[in-house]
Amino acid sequence: MATTNWLVSSPTPSVFLHPPGSPRLAFASIKNQTLVKTRVSFLTNAKRRLPAVLSMTATEEGAVKSVLPGNGISIMVNGCTGKMGKAVIKAADTAGVNIVPTSFGSASEAGQTVEVCGKEITVHGPTEREEVLSSVFQKHPELIVVDYTIPTAVNDNAELYSRVGVPFVMGTTGGDREKLYESVEKAKIYAVISPQMGKQVVAFLAAMEIMAEQFPGAFSGYSLELASWIVRTAKAVISCFQELGVSSDMDQIQLIRDPKQQVEMVGVPEEHVSGHAFHLYHLTSPDETVSFEFQHNVCGRSIYAEGTVDAVLFLAKKIRLKADQRIYNMIDVLREGNMR
Repeated sequence: MATTNWLVSSPTPSVFLHPPGSPRLAFASIKNQTLVKTRVSFLTNAKRRLPAVLSMTATEEGAVKSVLPGNGISIMVNGCTGKMGKAVIKAADTAGVNIVPTSFGSASEAGQTVEVCGKEITVHGPTEREEVLSSVFQKHPELIVVDYTIPTAVNDNAELYSRVGVPFVMGTTGGDREKLYESVEKAKIYAVISPQMGKQVVAFLAAMEIMAEQFPGAFSGYSLELASWIVRTAKAVISCFQELGVSSDMDQIQLIRDPKQQVEMVGVPEEHVSGHAFHLYHLTSPDETVSFEFQHNVCGRSIYAEGTVDAVLFLAKKIRLKADQRIYNMIDVLREGNMR
């Protein structure tokens, strides 16, 4: 559960499915539902293209080599007391990225020291944030801030980064997203903002959108049964199924919240009950003679932490190439084709 600390991240939401060989969950059937045309897109309005790199100039090649871990890039992880913040620090440390021993926290956390990967990180409170960030940015001119805080801190944090002019990667969800994008675009700084940092999950969602665009109506008449917990991700997939002709309704998502059922019926490992994301989409033909299943299960937070480090290296490359100072997303990171 989320804590009251304004800069401590919440655990990854839980999703529940049945494992192979277990009694199958009684999914609610979603037949004869009204087709909703609303599209939830992870590809934005940019023209879709496959993530392929055909050529590279000498300048670009030099930039790629220069942003490899250990080449001057430093990150400051805000929300280091939370589980995602700690996971990012561990992933960055494993990748060889320099971690600044400074972070922001709540007033009650000010002055505390958090140890992660053998590194002692000092937590500063809200009243000294701008002064501290400016000082750290001056000392580390290639600094990139990573934000895994809480929804209520999203807008204030983004405005702070914009005022100071420091590039940042925002994995925190919630807040006023329209205001978030508006303030960062106005500031014209480098940023990667994405509600989903798991690069493989983002690739799957992108593939679904491409399929929906290229083959509309391919599953016309099929019904959908699903079990999911992260509504944002489910909406993105369901909107694709709707364009493929599947009848579906977000209200029919089946949730299993009891930890015991998650382990016994769904097959969630006990050590990941507090942090997992399981999704299952089951399609059935009108005569029930054909079925398809799409499933992606995530245990722990490493997939999001590793994607975040890739986003940091991507942003560092854009900065060194003097690319457009704008908001990027994980689709842009995927298209670059230089992930570890």
